[in-house]
Amino acid sequence: MASKRERIVELLAKAPGTEVTAKGWVRTKRGNKNISFIALNDGSTINNIQVVCDHSGNFSEELLKSITTGACLAVTGDLVESQGSGQKVEILAKSIEVYGTADPEKYPLQKKGHSMEFLREIAHLRPRTNTFGAVLRIRHAMAFAIHKFFNDKGFCYLHTPLITASDAEGAGAMFQVTTLDLENTPRNEEGKIDYTQDFFGRHTSLTVSGQLEGELGAMALGNIYTFGPTFRAENSNTPRHLAEFWMIEPEMAFYEIEDNMDLAEEFIKYLVQYALDNCADDLQFLNNMFDKELIERLKSVIGTEFVRLTYTEGIKILEASGEKFEYPVHWGVDLQSEHERYLVEKHFKKPVILTDYPKDIKAFYMKQNDDGKTVRAMDVLFPKIGEIIGGSERESSYEKLTNRIEELGMDTTNLWWYIDTRRFGTAPHSGFGLGFERLLLFVTGMQNIRDVIPFPRTPKTAEF
Repeated sequence: MASKRERIVELLAKAPGTEVTAKGWVRTKRGNKNISFIALNDGSTINNIQVVCDHSGNFSEELLKSITTGACLAVTGDLVESQGSGQKVEILAKSIEVYGTADPEKYPLQKKGHSMEFLREIAHLRPRTNTFGAVLRIRHAMAFAIHKFFNDKGFCYLHTPLITASDAEGAGAMFQVTTLDLENTPRNEEGKIDYTQDFFGRHTSLTVSGQLEGELGAMALGNIYTFGPTFRAENSNTPRHLAEFWMIEPEMAFYEIEDNMDLAEEFIKYLVQYALDNCADDLQFLNNMFDKELIERLKSVIGTEFVRLTYTEGIKILEASGEKFEYPVHWGVDLQSEHERYLVEKHFKKPVILTDYPKDIKAFYMKQNDDGKTVRAMDVLFPKIGEIIGGSERESSYEKLTNRIEELGMDTTNLWWYIDTRRFGTAPHSGFGLGFERLLLFVTGMQNIRDVIPFPRTPKTAEF
């Protein structure tokens, strides 16, 4: 009877001398008329296990011919000490079953370099490459680390709705959700679309953030976090934007802006350390292949205290820099990635937390400072990325919040429940959002955000 299948990551750590079964996909096959060397990978590690197949055994010519790059095999044989360099053990095959063939003329992932653009066109197959295997394993490790961090700190994981009637960011870039017949929409007496006939009886959209509902949780449970997909219908076809991405949003009662900054810094250092401790092989591969400074950069973040700087001080540094920015800098402008990266990469050479932004460029819910001009916002800026975390102390005053909503001419119909929390037992509270894919860009060293999510959603692209 064949031995039970073991994952390749376990086989590579095992002592030789037993019969084993491995199952996976062929990365390469080489050899001569007497012997074949097959590199087998099952996704459990970036490392392959070598299968040595002696043609004098009971392997038919037909079977050997069907073992090509991309084919899926089950191999049973003896785990022996490897004769070659690069691996400690290999499998001397006794039996091979081909689960699925891969026609070499048609299988697109032959052993050669492929561009990222090409791989995006075959997102259904790209996880089988070394690069995407590494990225997706790191993505999993980071998701687990996020839950572990908050769980160990006593936070409650809150599931906020994906379908909502409120626009948390106020930017209006939302995907509408409807069951109405778009060819024949019902109209009211004024000739406008009658949303009372829609599924939820009102106009609804996919959420841009779970924050507002997260705040409700914090006002009852103390410390909560959300972690789920969010949707932004911005027509931003850039290497830093996705239409569907994942966001981590903690909200904490009784936290003021300083507490918020402390948590953000602790959180991101924890995640980077977790990646270094638990994804060493994958990071080493990405470091060797894509970004020679990756591991060094990750280590430098952990070993440094983040600079804390007001927006006003940041503007002064940028104005005095003598740099020719694409977007001019003056007090009151929303900082672009080039400005953020200058502060981080050239001026301070370490991560920066920028605070006290002008209220006119920040969301309605941020706590206003006494100067009447700025709010208690904080953005964490990282090398190669720019903004990776955005957060603030939230406005806890009922009067100030309602005045700001009126000032901005916002419709309060869909926000009554949010405003209500400032009427009944309001409290100082803070929170932030970390874009999961932005974090992954930093941790993996990849250049394009489309390459850190399995199936990217961008303008004009919703395949797979």
